[in-house]
Amino acid sequence: MKYIVCEKPGEFQLKEKNKPEKVDGEALVRIKKVGICGTDLHAYGGNQAFFTYPRILGHELASEIVEIEENDQNLKAGDNVVIMPYITCKTCIACRNGKSNCCTQMKVLGIHTDGGMQELLSVPIDLLIPAKNLSDDEMAIVEPLAIGAHAIRRAQLQKGETIVVVGCGPIGIGIMKLAQIKGAKVIAIDMNQGRLDYAKEIIGVDHIVRGGAEAVDAIAKITNGDMCTAVFDATGHKGALESGPEFMAHGGRYILVGLFKGELAFTHPAIHAKETSILCSRNATLEDLKHVITILETGEFPTASFVTHNVDFKDMIANFDSWLDPSNGVMKATVNF
Repeated sequence: MKYIVCEKPGEFQLKEKNKPEKVDGEALVRIKKVGICGTDLHAYGGNQAFFTYPRILGHELASEIVEIEENDQNLKAGDNVVIMPYITCKTCIACRNGKSNCCTQMKVLGIHTDGGMQELLSVPIDLLIPAKNLSDDEMAIVEPLAIGAHAIRRAQLQKGETIVVVGCGPIGIGIMKLAQIKGAKVIAIDMNQGRLDYAKEIIGVDHIVRGGAEAVDAIAKITNGDMCTAVFDATGHKGALESGPEFMAHGGRYILVGLFKGELAFTHPAIHAKETSILCSRNATLEDLKHVITILETGEFPTASFVTHNVDFKDMIANFDSWLDPSNGVMKATVNF
């Protein structure tokens, strides 16, 4: 079967290998579509944390069961399933406390172990989530949207809150739309006007603000000086991460969703005066993925505009570099297998 491997930063290769054999407790699935996310882009660029090469990328996966044993979910060959890409130990303190998203022995498909850029994959049955009512595109965006769903749940977001989401990439857009569905008022911040326009015109956020020196004043004006009770960073950019508390109200929460590979610095008196709650949000849980599937089934998320680029696997290597350039209008790229 064919697969695509990132041999080293900046180099993909299309190769062939033997088909995997199903083992007990696992299902053999056919990969139908793979979503490309920031992690894949960073891995290709050589700046992804917790990463080694060579690696088969891909953890945003739409798939169909090829072979499966009798199971508690009554899943059968031919069923469409979303693959939860987080392989956990189930025994560490995080897993025991219902926080499997930050398992101490976490292995994520496509990051710590080979992922879905291959025609067939054998995965544990308990990672499969039925998705019979979703299209391939919808299945492929469940995981990135679940990142946003988990961040919102982590923040304990309430109806009527006014929030800021910094970063209008795929994760940020997911946070914005899911927060709207939750009943929040959303302010979007980004440096890219095209992405701000998408947030306003397609997602329907309440306000858009261009990032930069004037952003704090703009948020203060919008909120009549109150600032925002929750601020979500979806950039992973050092400067953005360190300036996020400036948009936050006294007594508010700052949720770090984006990951920066390095150290961050905050002015302690400034965050202390606001009694800032700094919350990191990592990955997602089964509950989050199931919640997103429910949202997608209602048609409330604009999948058609969100998936902006799509190619067959044989054309991926030739197109991948172009997806690194925001000027090409990439929101979510996907690859058909």
